[in-house]
This record gives sequence, C-alpha cells and structure tokens, in this order.
Amino acid sequence: MPEYRTVSSPLIFDRSLIRVRHRRALALGPVTFLLDRVAEDLADRLAAVLRRFALALDLATPGEAVRLALARVGSVDEVVAAGTMPRSGGTLASHFVAAADEVLPFRDAAFDLVVSALALQFVNDLPGTLVQIRRVLKPDGLFLAALIGGETLTELRQSFAAAESEVEGGISPRVAPFADLRDLGGLLQRAGFALPVTDSDRITVRYDTVFTLMHELRRMGATNALIDRSRAPLKRATLLRMAEFYAQRFCDDDGRVRATFEILWLSGWAPHPSQQQPLKPGAATARLADALGTREVSTGEKAGG
Repeated sequence: MPEYRTVSSPLIFDRSLIRVRHRRALALGPVTFLLDRVAEDLADRLAAVLRRFALALDLATPGEAVRLALARVGSVDEVVAAGTMPRSGGTLASHFVAAADEVLPFRDAAFDLVVSALALQFVNDLPGTLVQIRRVLKPDGLFLAALIGGETLTELRQSFAAAESEVEGGISPRVAPFADLRDLGGLLQRAGFALPVTDSDRITVRYDTVFTLMHELRRMGATNALIDRSRAPLKRATLLRMAEFYAQRFCDDDGRVRATFEILWLSGWAPHPSQQQPLKPGAATARLADALGTREVSTGEKAGG
C-alpha cells in the first residue's frame, strides 16, 4: 500500500475550536437537515452494493444519523463509531472509540466498511487521513464518505468579501476553503484505493434573511474555525453591509435569500485480486474497427484510397 508522509501539513482548521463549536451546537439544539439528507443518501448508495459488511467504522460523523441509516439498510452487522466526542443512542449495537480522524488507533485491515458524513472537510491532512482509512480496510473493503465542497456558502463568501472590502478596505477569511471535486479522485488513487469514484450534489436552501442562515450555521457547529480567522470583533457596519449585498445579489422574487451547500461524494475499494482490472496495453482481443463497423486505415494509407 502506498504511504503518505509529509514534513509538516499546513494547519488550516482549529480542531479544538471545532469541538467547542459542536458542543455549543448541541446545547443550542442542533440543526441536522443537511446531515439527515446525507445519511439517507449514504444509505441508498450502500443499499446498491450487494454485499454484507460484518464490521463498519463510522468515522467522525456528528450525531447518530449515519448509524441509524446503516441500521435501516440492514447489510451491516456491527458498527464502531470513532471521533472526538462520544455519542449515545442509535438502534445498532456499536462501540465508541475516542480518536482523532487523522490518526486512527486501529490495526491494519480491521474493517469491512468505513463511512463518514460531513466531517472530513475539517481535517488538516486529508491525504494522510485517506491513507489511514485505506490502511484499516480489509482487502476488498469499501470506503464511502460525503464532505462539504468548495461551492458551499459561495453567496455568503462573496457578500462578506464585498462588504469588508468596502467598509474596512480589505478582507479576512470567513468561509473555509473546502475541497474541490477534481482533486478528490487523485487523492483516492494516491492513497491506494481501487476503483475510485467521485461525484457531487448541490443543494439550495432558502432563508428569510441571511441572519437566519448564520444562526443555523451556529446550530450546525459550522461557524468560522479557520486558524487564520480574524480575532477582531465583526463590525456592525460590515455585518449590515454584508446583509445588503446578500439581499441584492441572492434574493428571490418572494424576498427570501438562497444559500448553496455542495456535497462531495467519494468512494473507493481496498485492492483485491477479484476486482475488475484494466487491460494491459496490447491485450485487447477485438479490433476497434470491427466494433465500429468501419475499415481500418493504416498509417501509410490514405483514407478513401
């Protein structure tokens, strides 16, 4: 299996602050519509795989939505949940292991399935985390995950940038630089996954005002946790100007505003000899010209001659 090593991965997210924000969200009453939708989609995707998984790892997913969805699918016998905060409830017999998602304390080839929902976008070393996931999968084990993509909250990002530039003469990072779909397939291959697949789902949610959106983001535990975030209090003038820009640019005819959430899906298998393999160069047994019903023209022959 390929190894991934880095001298020093850049620190983008304040992981301790993320844990604080998640605890605050639980205290406020979490908003879970996005996670609930992803959990249902994950269950549908897993149901299409005609396999039974004896032992699965639910990696860092907040809440119980994924474990409950796995129970409804019925193809998973047992689930181990791993993350930084224990979770309770659920209908599927499971265990909780306190673990950072960037360093998994499990033996090699321990799991038949690893799933994760709306968590991996906050790791500082995603390539290294994918290698860790690949390591703990059994041969022919499946990895299936959803994470927030780079188009998420593009409206909020644009509005804050315009307001800060006008009011304060510069901008500060307020929305995280999430992953791009074009990069994820390469990262899966680099981590040693076979048959990697990536796709995206864009969800548009409408709110009465941008302030309603910001309140829900707080209750999702999804407010700014960037290392390079500004520590200065947000100026009232900047906030109000941001709201004006948002209403001007992203408002529908009924007065409600739009917010985009991009969900990136990635999956891959731990390699196994039984999996479909690409043909070696020159190993084809049929001519392309025959398949297309045309006459093959050699490099020294003119077409139509």
